[in-house]
Amino acid sequence: MSLRLDRLPIKAALWVALAAFALALPFIVLLAGERASGRSVLWDFSMGLGFGALAAAGLQFVLTARFQPITRPYGIDIVYLFHRYFAIGAVALMLGHFGILYIWFQPELGDLNPLTARWELTMGRVALASFVLLVITSELRKTLHLPYGLWRYGHVILAVIAFGSAVTHILGVGHFTGEADKRILWLGVAVSWAGLLVWTRLVRPFRLWRNPWRIVENIPREGGVHSLVLEPKGEGLKNWKPGQFVWLTLGASPFALKEHPFTISTPPEHGPQVTLSIKPLGDFSAWAARTRPGAKAYLDGPFGAFSVDNDPDAEGFVMIAGGVGITPMISNIHALDARGDQRRVILIYATKDMDTAHFRDELEELEKRLNLHLVHVPENPPAGWEGESGFIDRELLERHLPEETHQWPHFLCGPGPLTDAAKSHLRAMGVPLAAIDAEIFDLV
Repeated sequence: MSLRLDRLPIKAALWVALAAFALALPFIVLLAGERASGRSVLWDFSMGLGFGALAAAGLQFVLTARFQPITRPYGIDIVYLFHRYFAIGAVALMLGHFGILYIWFQPELGDLNPLTARWELTMGRVALASFVLLVITSELRKTLHLPYGLWRYGHVILAVIAFGSAVTHILGVGHFTGEADKRILWLGVAVSWAGLLVWTRLVRPFRLWRNPWRIVENIPREGGVHSLVLEPKGEGLKNWKPGQFVWLTLGASPFALKEHPFTISTPPEHGPQVTLSIKPLGDFSAWAARTRPGAKAYLDGPFGAFSVDNDPDAEGFVMIAGGVGITPMISNIHALDARGDQRRVILIYATKDMDTAHFRDELEELEKRLNLHLVHVPENPPAGWEGESGFIDRELLERHLPEETHQWPHFLCGPGPLTDAAKSHLRAMGVPLAAIDAEIFDLV
């Protein structure tokens, strides 16, 4: 995975600077003025870790709120990946804060028994335990076999408990918060956090509820994929680019936490209808693939920056896909077709076998109309197969990607091992990092 450094650099840098300021603000306000007497540098360092952890934790609500101005410069997959690792970092800071106090300032911790401990200290421990559980259940969700819906509800509940307990802990303990301006800071933090919850759990779902969609077709395709064709009963998608995706809610109210991201496999030129091509790999996708025409749906989006529209001056495009990772590629190729764009496209498509090659017939038709070079790479080729087979390695890439293509935009989408290997081979061939755009295959 790589972030295209040439994509909206000014806006991207501004958001990074704003996030850095948000993290620094607690220190600017709380450490202003005279330092409390009788406290060591180690004590202050522990307090700093605690304040930094809470600032980092509060930023997580912004990162997952799906604000278009924030996600557009990077792509929401990059924002969610940042959220993931930043959350781990926040928990590490919290553990450092608690660990220093436990080892060197244990009397300050008081009784660890929640039945007899001071309430404000118990709130801090509740916050720490909740944040640790958040990270563990997220990182090990598949290992623990947690259903996505159950994990999603638990994630929201734990996040609310964790952040609310942390703010209560800081205000209750009173270190660095006794002055009015510093209490105003934490009041502002609490109000902002509450505002984000209202936006994500009430305002945005209400807007979706007022603009429902309807499924008009469920089309079975090669390899077990089902294409759901949806039409808006109100407004269609705004500022839609090929290769983007939406969060889909089926049947249930948009206020319920039953949504999942799917790539739009048709281009904006075929709108206002959208087509979501879904392979039943999990509980939600299996249910979605069985949905019948007439069902109500809600779409939140579009999101993502995996689009040929971001490179209008490119001489051509290299696309490397694996399995259902072909979906954003087919959307971008359809957009080129709809526009009569004859720039060269080299598509290398790896699958288990030819029976699992999604959109196979569609791609062959597009190859006839476009300047498209299609390379199927089945791991298990059929009898008599004369094309490429096995895995995508450097030798295969060098056979199909001459040096003149190295400066073209390279789109990678598929299972992590495939995209990681392809990226490594491309870099070894001399393809600049800025020319490689790998979309995260497993977003949630």
